[in-house]
Amino acid sequence: MTALPLLPDTAPFAAEQISALNKVMAATSAEQRVWLSGFLTGFQAASAPAPAQASASSRKLPLTILFGTESGNAEALAISARKAAAKQGFAPRLLDMAEATPEQLRLLSNVVLIASTWGEGEPPQRAADFYAALMADAAPRLDGLRYAVLALGDRAYAQFCEVGRRFDERLAALGATRACDRIECDLDYEAPATDWLGRALTEIKQQAEGGAANDAVIHVDFARAGAEESAYTRNRPFAAEITEHVNLSGSRSNGRTFHVELSLEGSGIAYEPGDAIGIVPSNDPAMVEAVLKAAGQDGDAALHAALTDRYDITTLTRPQVSAYATLIGSAQLAALAADEKALAAYLPGRQVIDLLEVAPHRLTADQLTGLLRPLPGRLYSVASSLKAMPDEAHLLIAETRYESHGRQRLGVASGDVANRRRTGDRLKIYLKANPHFRLPADPARPIVMIGPGTGVAPFRGFVQDRAATGATSKSWLFFGARNYLHDFLYQLEWQDFLKDGVLTRMDVAFSRDQRQKIYVQHRMWEARRDLYAWLQEGAAIYVCGDAQAMAKDVNAMLVRIIADQSGQDADTAQATLDGLRRGGRYLRDVY
Repeated sequence: MTALPLLPDTAPFAAEQISALNKVMAATSAEQRVWLSGFLTGFQAASAPAPAQASASSRKLPLTILFGTESGNAEALAISARKAAAKQGFAPRLLDMAEATPEQLRLLSNVVLIASTWGEGEPPQRAADFYAALMADAAPRLDGLRYAVLALGDRAYAQFCEVGRRFDERLAALGATRACDRIECDLDYEAPATDWLGRALTEIKQQAEGGAANDAVIHVDFARAGAEESAYTRNRPFAAEITEHVNLSGSRSNGRTFHVELSLEGSGIAYEPGDAIGIVPSNDPAMVEAVLKAAGQDGDAALHAALTDRYDITTLTRPQVSAYATLIGSAQLAALAADEKALAAYLPGRQVIDLLEVAPHRLTADQLTGLLRPLPGRLYSVASSLKAMPDEAHLLIAETRYESHGRQRLGVASGDVANRRRTGDRLKIYLKANPHFRLPADPARPIVMIGPGTGVAPFRGFVQDRAATGATSKSWLFFGARNYLHDFLYQLEWQDFLKDGVLTRMDVAFSRDQRQKIYVQHRMWEARRDLYAWLQEGAAIYVCGDAQAMAKDVNAMLVRIIADQSGQDADTAQATLDGLRRGGRYLRDVY
């Protein structure tokens, strides 16, 4: 044990005082020294002459930026908002809903709440406990709280920004004061969020200080505020060279899944296993031509270029139906837009082209682009580790191809990569960090990875990273696909990892290789004794893939396994699993 540094003879104390202090300090614990340091700081502050009272303009107004995030957008906005608020004289702090309780809100005076909506009106999984507690009858009164809500969502979903709306209404119902109206942002949230936050900070400051409202608005620039987090964004992507482009699926597979290797040389992009790479795709030229023709604008080269790279010409949303009905004066479409039930039945499987063709009308270039959203990036889990593959990022991309309402459809990014990109081409990319889907900080902790189909991508990065760092803790992979012969992604690599001991165990499920369909959750049940034993040893569970079916089925199976092996009832087993999630041992990256 290293000896503590003792007071020197030159310290401003008498010799007997130095001797006494050295004797006391030598016997203190780390906790006692931390306490003593704080006590002396407080004692000095209390005994110092009182400073002149600060002017109202120099006092920093406390502000808590509370966020609930799934993909990281709300968290990124919260970080940028904190920096912007600090520059405007606030004393801001961040608070993740995963670490918050409604009781904490009772102690706060000013809150900016940023929340995303997941799926059909669900809160982000990290915000689920806070959301449930705030909505419960036992939630505390919040009469002293002043707040503003920024809601994030996707207009392609029926319950657009539903979680933000519920938060807003609930806070008001509990007695909190709304400082400004809620804003609801689509995928192109940067500009409206920037404008709204400037107004929100102004209103909060004026109301807190008792000032009258005026036209002065604090200017906030999210792009500059968040610039240091990433050099590249959806609006400023890096052009990465494709160095490998391989179809991993067998010739008799029902689909095509591509392994794509990208060179990061010169980019400075430093991802961690579990992060995602965003692709800024180009639209299918055939779809661009079809949209231009339907709008009466075929032959416009400038508009063709804009629709290829700047606008989303596939996703059809409720506001677009309403806006087009108004634009062309269609009573039929107006009635459809006003009928929630009919519109909910109409939208699935349809795209912008279907709307333009159901009621053809010649549009100007401005009218057409005014109907469209900016083309969003598509996120793909990184399927590699920088430690194993320096200056490279590998992606696993399944081509989306289907037919609906008599038309063949292609996924925008997956269709672009599968059909129009080859080795040597460039792909516009950016990094989307996912700090809540990381390997354990403790390398000795066992891990269980559940990733059917392309959900296995991040786990290839996990295992590569463990091999590069020499990790020796146990690891277990559950993988599922349709057919063993045609869809076993990275089969030879997994076999090598098993042989080398980097991967301890692998259980596979091929749903179409037998009469009865078998999925990963069935393999989990078969291995329930071992799986529960791993949990008892402290293993962390990771799930990646489809949110609507697979992730729910896996969650239900984990609850069933815990109940079966522990003797708990279903509710208690679910509470046990929730405890693993709160403790960072049950992590999901689902979409």
